[in-house]
Amino acid sequence: MSSIFVLLGAISALVGVACGAFGAHALKQAISPELLSVYQTGVNYQMWHALGLLVIGVFHQQAPASKLLAWAGWLMFVGILLFSGSLYILAVSDEKALGMITPVGGVCFLIAWLLVALSARKKNLSSPSAVPKKKHSRYH
Repeated sequence: MSSIFVLLGAISALVGVACGAFGAHALKQAISPELLSVYQTGVNYQMWHALGLLVIGVFHQQAPASKLLAWAGWLMFVGILLFSGSLYILAVSDEKALGMITPVGGVCFLIAWLLVALSARKKNLSSPSAVPKKKHSRYH
């Protein structure tokens, strides 16, 4: 069973590695150290959340009907686009107005992680294996 979130996570990681290499080599001499730091923050968050997308994808394969995981995956992907994307563009263009988009991506990340936690909690509470079985003894 495939999951769109595994695909999006892998592509996001691929792009994150490419952006990291671009920043380390091409941008190092082209932009200020402060803007390079902003760019690297975008790479860092993209890579962590690409891994998060992969995890969501694996969980979603196990529970394909989970709306919480589906929302979490889409919000995490949108978070990568908005958070990291705005930081990349801000760093190379020095357009400060783009900084207003970044927190929206951060909120997407926060909600996505909350939904993953709620999904895990819901799965644990409703799973038959989560309820300990009583041992029956005829001498009880």
